Amino acid sequence: MAHPFYDKVIRALQECAVECSICAVACLQEREVARMRDCILLDLDCADLCRTLIGMLGRTSEYSRELLVVCAKLCDQCADVCEKYKEMEHCVRCANACRECAKVCRDFSLT
Repeated sequence: MAHPFYDKVIRALQECAVECSICAVACLQEREVARMRDCILLDLDCADLCRTLIGMLGRTSEYSRELLVVCAKLCDQCADVCEKYKEMEHCVRCANACRECAKVCRDFSLT
């Protein structure tokens, strides 16, 4: 079981992974799917890293702190791309989850 200290970051990572997965699938359903390529790829990368990091935090891996920094950068980049599609609710939700996750990851990487 993960140390209770990590509860907040694990919740943010879970929320981000879910929203990124939902966004990727929704983007694949858009009429102009080729236009959504960068969004889809970043969604998938972000979701994968968030899920991986949850496992690593759960076992208190010595690499967790470094990956929190990388995850914050990836979440910010994913949010930047999703924010270009303000007309798409799934992208707005994803961007919000990514921004929150990036903030929490940065905060925890400093502790």
